Amino acid sequence: MDRIDTESLEGFHFRGLNPYLFIGTTSDRYAGWIGQIYTEKNYAGRIRTRTNRIGGNVFVEEVLPVDSVQEYFEHFPVLEIDFTFYRTLLDKYGNPTSNFHVLSNYRRHMNETDSVILKAPQVIFARKLRKGGAYIENGDYLNTDLFTRSFYEPAVSILGQSLSGIVFEQEYQRQDEESTAERLGSELDQFFRSVPRDNRYHVEIRTGRLLSPPLFDVLEKNGVGLVISHWTWLPSLCEQFTRSHGASFNSGNSLVIRLLTPRGKSYAETYAAAHPFDAMVDGMLHRSTVQDTVTVVRAALRDGRWVYLLINNRSGGNAPLVAVEIIKHWEKTSSHD
Repeated sequence: MDRIDTESLEGFHFRGLNPYLFIGTTSDRYAGWIGQIYTEKNYAGRIRTRTNRIGGNVFVEEVLPVDSVQEYFEHFPVLEIDFTFYRTLLDKYGNPTSNFHVLSNYRRHMNETDSVILKAPQVIFARKLRKGGAYIENGDYLNTDLFTRSFYEPAVSILGQSLSGIVFEQEYQRQDEESTAERLGSELDQFFRSVPRDNRYHVEIRTGRLLSPPLFDVLEKNGVGLVISHWTWLPSLCEQFTRSHGASFNSGNSLVIRLLTPRGKSYAETYAAAHPFDAMVDGMLHRSTVQDTVTVVRAALRDGRWVYLLINNRSGGNAPLVAVEIIKHWEKTSSHD
């Protein structure tokens, strides 16, 4: 990926830039992307609204129907589906949940060359869950049977080879909590030795102090990737990449990079600034973020890795435009390689 046809960016086309690079977004179906990714006439009378309460404020979101994913995949080769973070695919009785049906609907509108990355349910990977305004200990933390039965098996059944990755996201651990890299490593070692072997697992750790050799050794031992994530309280992308020696732990030879909130900014404030996600927000996307992203992607590609770059609206205001900025910077600096 030395040179890129920047004319393709005018139509927001990110497929085929490089056989090893897959650029996508963390979620889809935003009406704010009409005119970029989606064609307005296709959704006349089919856009629904929902309310989202964040940080004491209420926002009205306009959401496209599931079949819009067909247009999405005309522009992007991969999509991260994040609604699976909030609910399993099967309930405790083995019955399909609403997420099972929505994911099945997505699959009906996908081609064989379309790629999906799923987020594992938080009930499986979060130490604490928020209930009634407080965080309580999660009794199903690292429950291997729950993961296998209620999520992994139905996900593989629905998506098959279109499933390119599963991201296990763990919430930020405060300094006064007992979690250490050694303890987390031991827990994850037991978990990943007990679930079905798969080279599509990736772990996102949102606590910088835990990103150290005791954790890295366990990930490498089990062939589980470390997600390089641009998020509120994490070190820079380059620092994470360097600290983890290139994060070359995934046995499938792939790396997941997620661009989420700007460092030092909360979910609530960046959501409020970016909503309704139809334009870039001045000052939200830092130049260093773009530079670090290109640096890490280039390094991983040179190592022969499959790279999944997943972009959130909150990283700059509008994910498709953030992707354009990254590719433009790549092209601008390619002559200096």
